[in-house]
Amino acid sequence: MARGCIVKRCKICRREGRNQFESCNHPERVYGIFYRVGKKPIFKTIGPNKKDAERELEETMRQVNQGTYSELKEISFEEFAQKWINDYASVHVKPSTLRNYRDAVRCHFNPAFGRMPLVLIHETDIRGFISRTIKSRKPKTVNNFIVMLKTMFKHAKRWGYLRENPAWDIEHIRDDHKEMDFLTPEEVRELLKHADEPCRTVIQLAAMTGMRRGEIFGLQWGDIDWHKNMICVRRNLFWHVKRELASDYKGPLWCFLSPKTKRSCRTIVMSPELKKMLEIHRITAPIGRDDLVFCNKQGNPVDPANFVAREFDPALTRAGLRKIRFHDLRHTYATFLIAQNENIKFIQSQLGHASIQTTIDRYGHVLPNTHIGVGERLDKLVFGDVVPDPVIA
Repeated sequence: MARGCIVKRCKICRREGRNQFESCNHPERVYGIFYRVGKKPIFKTIGPNKKDAERELEETMRQVNQGTYSELKEISFEEFAQKWINDYASVHVKPSTLRNYRDAVRCHFNPAFGRMPLVLIHETDIRGFISRTIKSRKPKTVNNFIVMLKTMFKHAKRWGYLRENPAWDIEHIRDDHKEMDFLTPEEVRELLKHADEPCRTVIQLAAMTGMRRGEIFGLQWGDIDWHKNMICVRRNLFWHVKRELASDYKGPLWCFLSPKTKRSCRTIVMSPELKKMLEIHRITAPIGRDDLVFCNKQGNPVDPANFVAREFDPALTRAGLRKIRFHDLRHTYATFLIAQNENIKFIQSQLGHASIQTTIDRYGHVLPNTHIGVGERLDKLVFGDVVPDPVIA
């Protein structure tokens, strides 16, 4: 059975003429592991923490003795994060998700782990990062970081940079449920009254269809079936940030992507009042090369973030309403459907949720309370109007 040992080295001890392998408290001391694979001697520097060296030696010896040992590739976290974004994330996720990944690496992960060798990052380091981050970020954001780190280290193990995933056993932060915000029908009417065109039509479309912001500004006139009174969601408008593009990039800042999920490609019922509003808007709307329902005077797509800041938020202020997100108009639409007792499966199809469980989890607390009188209705179903006498044993 192969064995190894932990070796301490210290530059200060060596300069002072002392035995650098003896114990000392100098800050420059480092620990490494020494072992053999066959006849080949191998020494690896681990770091200033002896426990890290002990863990690495134990795992290495286990793999050597089981015949599963392979040399780990040396790389820093910062280098690996960039490789992971280039080789995996940029290929497998949508641009909006890729933007979130890049921001998380640049603003949070690199300051915490950037120059650390990937093999030295331990579960305790990740827990320390989480405990510091939760003080300034919401639990949902921190949980997104945990999921991202687990995925990154999973690929690091698969690509030969790690033997174990240090984030595997990290638990999610408890996130107390926060009820969504939505507008009442009276508040929607008040908001429409204080909104200017085309903002008024955009707001009515969002509140009466539940379409996402990017879906609304990616809507084309050809997506509207005027005879069947239906709106087809086929694309999503995405805006790049300049730092995401190459310095010599000359093209537009926007592009059209597929909707969020496969179920997001859907057909939504168009109400008569919404149809009338869109018909009026079509007469006055600018004509663009992409045949967009909403475009600027040059015929180019509207920047959704710019629209919210310049049009939507001021309309809320003029109407005297609390500040809500534009996305809350989607929740508003869902509550309208629930209020008129629409089937939950129909609500799922209109919102484009991938699973009906998502619809129930998100809007279950506003579903009508139907348990009142359920016992009486059950008796009537089984026994009719004849109530049987109780049987006494």
